[in-house]
Amino acid sequence: MASYLFIEARDPFDSGDSHHIYDLAGGLADNGDDVTVYLVQNGVLPTRAASNQAPLVSTLAGKAKVLADDFSLRERGITSDELVGGVSTSTVDHLVDLITDDGRKVIWH
Repeated sequence: MASYLFIEARDPFDSGDSHHIYDLAGGLADNGDDVTVYLVQNGVLPTRAASNQAPLVSTLAGKAKVLADDFSLRERGITSDELVGGVSTSTVDHLVDLITDDGRKVIWH
């Protein structure tokens, strides 16, 4: 089993590539790999339950660990009670720990 960390900083409203990253991360998780998706900057926008992209994030959170950067959420006025189920808040310190974890493959998009 491989371990992957996807870091998504782009808003799926502006970038269709985000959907491909979600699909790839979900597919790897379906195959039994350990997958974490860390959403940062505008990548946190679809974590709001009221977002029309929320179902995509919810589906991914059912397969992989989905973390949203707490600073990025605060900058965009998104509170933790607005998040899609399965999405957890995290810190940059935790992201650094994830990146430096031995054997983890990091994909920054």
